Formats: sequence, structure tokens, C-alpha cells
Amino acid sequence: MKPRITFDGLRGDLRFDVAMARHTSWRAGGSADTVYTPADAEDLALFLRQLPMDVPLTVLGLGSNVLIRDGGVRGVVVLMHDNPSVVQTEDDGTIYASAGLACAKLARFAATQGKADAAFLAGIPGTVGGALAMNAGCYGSEIWTYVVRVEVVTRAGEFSVCAADEYDVGYREVKNKTRHKASLSPEIFTGAWLDFASDDAPSVEEKRNRAQAEIKALLSKRLASQPLDLPSAGSVFRNPPGDVAARLIESCGLKGLTVGGASVSEKHANFIVNPKGAARAADIEALIAQVQQTVEAKTGVRLQPEVRIFGEAV
Repeated sequence: MKPRITFDGLRGDLRFDVAMARHTSWRAGGSADTVYTPADAEDLALFLRQLPMDVPLTVLGLGSNVLIRDGGVRGVVVLMHDNPSVVQTEDDGTIYASAGLACAKLARFAATQGKADAAFLAGIPGTVGGALAMNAGCYGSEIWTYVVRVEVVTRAGEFSVCAADEYDVGYREVKNKTRHKASLSPEIFTGAWLDFASDDAPSVEEKRNRAQAEIKALLSKRLASQPLDLPSAGSVFRNPPGDVAARLIESCGLKGLTVGGASVSEKHANFIVNPKGAARAADIEALIAQVQQTVEAKTGVRLQPEVRIFGEAV
């Protein structure tokens, strides 16, 4: 067993051998060697400056788009969602949101400012940082459409502010042009400035009412079409070009397909659920593979996972 790393001057919560099932929306998976919840961005930077570069680092928000294998995660997991989150309107009219802020809270704040364009964020079950890292979106909108600039901290604990055009942004993929091409130290999003258009209603009150009504309608649609009452990770597969993953899965008769404690949702075919809370990560990963193989065999389309799968198998 390797000796535990020691740190000085930290203000956050440092724990060892932490069960990660409670930190992921699938409620499955093994333990992490070390988990750190920073007190704020400056505390995160201090932690990173003391973390040896050879120690693997994983960053999680609300754990809604990840599957941690049953053997757990080596190295360090940083949890961003417990940070004191910040959301505020800036002098230039943009909205600043810290990385640990839940996307739904950003949507609600933007609605109070009459910014109806942000309503789609209420349908993303994650944090702003996680949404930035994967260009999360739903109902035809994606977060990077509205990003003006971002604040990041590197693995070396150095902060910088980058303009949106410094990134290559695609479908569920975001890369810093310079760092990616130069293979430099990866970065962690700590905040973003976003520019959402105001509703065209004549009064501030009407703008707010319209934005809030749009959020309410979106959430009602989501509740009616997704298994929100069961542990899941959101959409499992990316939509292939010109088609929808859920349609392909359903067309292959896979709704209700079960492996161990994991099942393809009867309500939404692109969701895999853990209905009794007893599924192992291995069950979920095996079910993902089985869905992929069946859909490819019957339709010729190879579905690509949207969820991040990492950690060690048992």
C-alpha cells in the first residue's frame, strides 16, 4: 500500500478510501483512494500545486454522466459540486457561474434576469463545470453556444481566463486548441461567463414570467419522458448523425433488457437504470456493450457512449 500524500494549508475536506457510489447518479461503483472537496477555487489551486504530477486525477461534479467501475479509482478524485457556488450578473451583462453550480440553478437565476435562452440548462442534471467539459446540451441547445470566456486552473495550480474561441467545440467534446495540440497540462474549468439573450417581452416582469414558464414546461416534458425517479446517468449514448439513439435502441426491442441489477428503461430507451439500487458497475457496463452490439447487428449503426467510464474492474 502506497503511503498517503500529505498536504499543508488546505481548507477543504480530504478523505481516503471513499465509496463513490454515493457520489454518482447511477449509485454504483467502487471506492476512490483519495477524495478532496475544495473549499473554493483558490483552495483547489493550492491542492493541485501540492499534488504530485504522477498521481492520477479525476474531477467530478454531480456524477451524472459517469460510470466508475467496481474496482474503484486510483489516485485522487476532486469533487466540485460541494463548493460554495457563485452565480451573478456582471457589468457587461454576462452571467458568471462557478463550476460547482448546478446547471438547474443557473437556469433559474438566468430566468430571474429574463434570460429565456438559458432554460434548457434546467434539463441538464450536472454542474456548470461538467457541462463545459463536454459541451452538454438538450432540447436543441448546447452550453458553449453562450460561453464568452472561461476561467480554468491547470494541473500545476495556475489560473487563466480563456476566450471561447480558444476552444474547439463539438458534439459532447471540448478541447483547448493550444493545450491539446501541445500536449500541455490539462485544465479544470472553475467558472464561465455566459451571454444569454433577453426575452423580447416589453417589461422586466413579463421577461421573467416567460423565462420561468419555459423552464416549467421543459421540466414537465422531461418528467414525462425520462425515468427521473430511478438512479441513472442521463443519456447513455450520443445521438448518431441524422438519427436518435433512443429510437434505434427502441426499434431493436431493447427496452426492459436487463443484465444483473441494471435495465434499459421502459420509459426512455437511451437511459439505463438501477431500479433497486443493487446494480454493479459491471452490470451497467455489460448492458451498454450488449445494447451497442445488438443495435449494430440490426441497424449497422455503432452507438458511441456519452457517459465517461473509468476506474478498475474487479
